[in-house]
Amino acid sequence: MHTTGQRGSREVVVQCRGGGSNPYAVEPIDLEAGPPKPDLPGTVVLRRTRDELFDAIAADVFVQARACVQAFGDFHLAVSAGDGLNPLYQRLMYDPNLRSIPWKRTHLWLTCERCDPPPGTRSAQSQIEELIVDPSDIPGTQVHFIPAAQPDADIGYERDLRECLEWREKGHDRLDCVLLTLGSRGEIAGLNPGPPCTDDSGRLAVLTRDPTDQSAASVTMTQRLINASRFVGILAVGTAVRSVLARIESRRVSDAEVPVVGIDPVGGELRWYVDSRAGGG
Repeated sequence: MHTTGQRGSREVVVQCRGGGSNPYAVEPIDLEAGPPKPDLPGTVVLRRTRDELFDAIAADVFVQARACVQAFGDFHLAVSAGDGLNPLYQRLMYDPNLRSIPWKRTHLWLTCERCDPPPGTRSAQSQIEELIVDPSDIPGTQVHFIPAAQPDADIGYERDLRECLEWREKGHDRLDCVLLTLGSRGEIAGLNPGPPCTDDSGRLAVLTRDPTDQSAASVTMTQRLINASRFVGILAVGTAVRSVLARIESRRVSDAEVPVVGIDPVGGELRWYVDSRAGGG
């Protein structure tokens, strides 16, 4: 598993070595300069393959979890379900270097849930239950799913968020880590191109609809909540998102056109995880 840093003009991979009393002892390995990284807001982690990106994300989640538990006593992680990030969640369970993630001190949240998933598709809740909740020792009271089938599900989820985060010290009453996947139209966490369906001023969760399919209603975290987070990671992989990244680089699009443009953490870190097919040439 590895993370990255900079040394002069060369990229540095920090290789995590297992074994011994400190399995996360690190040593830098210089790499030859590769393709230029996309010029995106925040930090960009560029790797050849999705598998290499999962190593980088897993290392960052590990560091965030351990640091937050040490500083605040718990760790609030919001995840997006789907083919993009699901293999990462599997890795968090089976990689021996990640066994010390403090799941017992973790609060797990969903960024988005479909109110009525199409036939043959699984809800985000069922996917995350299988991938994280069941194989980990996270307490059930610290798992916060979206009751998407219930009336006013967005209001109920927002209430849960407020009540839980208010237990934290003032100024730290926010999510610690949010993991998102970029869609081919720039959609992110259930936030779709087009005017917002609901006024999210001051809200933490809202009901949204896809303008291309009004039957596709979802309960999703708002930009406001995501942007208040300590760390936001966005997975952007494959040729399908290449044009979206180019539009973001142009700095000439709004979040109504490309919703991910509205993700801009205030007092937090934004990190993109991009593979060579999406942004490396």
